[in-house]
Amino acid sequence: MPLKINNLKFLNNLKSIALIVFALLSLNIVNAQEVIIDDEAEKVTADATEQVDSTNSQNAKKVDGVAAVVGDYIILDSDIDKAYLQLQAQGVNTSEIGKCELFGKLLEDKLYAHHAVQDSIIVSDAEIRKNVDYQIQQFLQQTNGSMTKLLEFYKKEDEKSFREEMFEINKANQLAAKMQSKIVEEVEITPEEVRAFFNKIPKDDRPNFGTELKVAQIVAEPKVSPEEEQKIIDRLNQFKADITENGASFRSKAVLYSQDPGSASKGGKYTLNRKQPRMVKEFRQVAFGLQEGEISEPFKTDFGYHIITLEKIRGQEYDVAHILLVPKVSKKAVEEAKSRLEAARKKIVNGEITFAEAAREISDEKETKNDGGQLINPTTQDYNFELTRMDPELYAQIQNIKDGEVSLVLKEEDRAAKVKFKLLKVTDRVNEHEADYARDYLKIKQLALEEKKIKAVEKWQKNKILDTYIKITGEHRDCKFSGNWLKK
Repeated sequence: MPLKINNLKFLNNLKSIALIVFALLSLNIVNAQEVIIDDEAEKVTADATEQVDSTNSQNAKKVDGVAAVVGDYIILDSDIDKAYLQLQAQGVNTSEIGKCELFGKLLEDKLYAHHAVQDSIIVSDAEIRKNVDYQIQQFLQQTNGSMTKLLEFYKKEDEKSFREEMFEINKANQLAAKMQSKIVEEVEITPEEVRAFFNKIPKDDRPNFGTELKVAQIVAEPKVSPEEEQKIIDRLNQFKADITENGASFRSKAVLYSQDPGSASKGGKYTLNRKQPRMVKEFRQVAFGLQEGEISEPFKTDFGYHIITLEKIRGQEYDVAHILLVPKVSKKAVEEAKSRLEAARKKIVNGEITFAEAAREISDEKETKNDGGQLINPTTQDYNFELTRMDPELYAQIQNIKDGEVSLVLKEEDRAAKVKFKLLKVTDRVNEHEADYARDYLKIKQLALEEKKIKAVEKWQKNKILDTYIKITGEHRDCKFSGNWLKK
């Protein structure tokens, strides 16, 4: 791991490049979110002179265009060229990525996938097919909805064969990612190792950390009246009665009345997975407590009030549909919330109460109020926000606030037109500085841990290369690999 590191941005990117992100970028030929279709791409994808099964070496009929075999997996010459095109489609500057470097990453990823199968690592075929469906829809947006153009680009005769190839590539990617995670899942680091990592960096080469801020906020949300809440509950009960007693369609009700922009057009449909929680706690608890065909009672989440029906259980997956209604907030409630913050700001500025005390007393944001309003950085899970990496919306709100100053009352409105008000304060600022062991311990610990993980992966690769059937052909044997892929 190189020690001459100039800034935190490079440090944070280092672990991603070394472990996962670059691997996914380089392998994700069909997984990319964009497709480039032009004459140059047509020429590149025609490099493989014969179609070869790229998932199982035992099925190979001809070696034309085969760059390497790793265990049960094949890498085609065209795979490398397609990888370049897809990296460029994602905005990656490929001018500094050598062909041998990219080929080396493809070798690594096939090695991961091969041994994931050997280790009986399981991936969900249903989840992979769902990803394939999503990817095809994204690709079709790039071809104006033309499946014919998409099939021409990927040299596929029909949609079925294209989907099969996408399925195999997605499956290999997931297997590789899970194998990588398994290799490093038990890697831990001690304080002594962190100190040794820091001390071995020459003083002149120690990283610089950018300016960091600690930010606190007090939030006031307009209150919904009990009468409005009851009105919404009664309406949902009417929907339920119409469905259960009169045979009305739940899906039709959702299309007509649900206020969930993500699902209303699909009849309120969602698929939940017990192993992959994506919905809010209350939603999941109700959904997993239903029997097939049952409709829940109205219940509340932070988004509003819902009713759910459980349509089908498929192993760990639950197909549900829901209707969301959002209570309306009165103008009087909006004014009350704003006035509440204006009064609090006046007391803080006059020294009658501290910002932290006011947050604990009146803030409606349960995640921060008991901690004096201090925001937690979702990336680092601490209180520090690096200025250059701060969320743009938050940065715009605090950029002109002086240290210790309390902002004016700010109004926020989300996509659902839900309004809230907030006060902000920069509670601490640390200017750009050279890494300090005590002050920056958590960041240094993370870097030390990532270095240890990289070493664990390198050791695993070294051993598995020797234990795996690997054949590299043609000009690719001239590459100078970091690993012993040629087994010399």
